Amino acid sequence: MSRRIVLSVTAGVVVLAGAGAFAVAYAGDQPLSVAHSTARYAAPDGDRGGSFTFTTDVTASSGIKDVKVLAWPANSSFAKQQLTAKDMAAVESAVCKPYGEDTVHCTYTVTVTRAEADASPRGLWHVAVLATAKDGDTTLDTKAADFTVE
Repeated sequence: MSRRIVLSVTAGVVVLAGAGAFAVAYAGDQPLSVAHSTARYAAPDGDRGGSFTFTTDVTASSGIKDVKVLAWPANSSFAKQQLTAKDMAAVESAVCKPYGEDTVHCTYTVTVTRAEADASPRGLWHVAVLATAKDGDTTLDTKAADFTVE
């Protein structure tokens, strides 16, 4: 093999190894993010109770500490004054299970009684999510998903 081919192959291996190391380092540092959020509301009907279910995927390289969920009517005070992380402090947490290396799949489900359904404002509702990573980073998505109460 000529010296030029050996040098070219060696240089190519060094470049590919460097790119691979960069890709691994970059993949290992995932910022905190919320994705693939869905909400489903079923009103009580006759003897059958109602329910509200919200699911989302949360990713962070340091791991997930907590995911809080709040459903709120689009015509509430939160629409006028922005919902904050402080507003989310006392709300309930979703149940999260590992879903890949740095991702958890979270589900929040509550039953809805006839009295609760009757007292709920009709129309568009939003679902807010406050995710907290183990390293302390937080992200708030005030409109992660929507649903309608009729």
